Amino acid sequence: MDHSKHIRLTESELNAATLDDATVYGADDAKIGKVSHVHGMGMTGDVIVDVGGFLGLGTKPVSLKINQLDFMRDEHGHVHATTTWTKAQVEALPQHMHS
Repeated sequence: MDHSKHIRLTESELNAATLDDATVYGADDAKIGKVSHVHGMGMTGDVIVDVGGFLGLGTKPVSLKINQLDFMRDEHGHVHATTTWTKAQVEALPQHMHS
């Protein structure tokens, strides 16, 4: 996927209403997971990404800072993100514990 032509989100769009369910792609454009929920908003917020598993079963939630991701809209308006992390690096992060 050529992300260079996608429109980057503004800081005011970095919120749960916009980011929930966004797909996250890694450094090699492999799908890492999906945003399951958001803590805070803007560049200082965190997103919880469900990684691993199969068909939604056995996924592991991990926390990433929003500023570690580049959120954008594709030509169809679908929100997604890219990161310089690989899928293996994200899967190796500690599991996010709900508080």
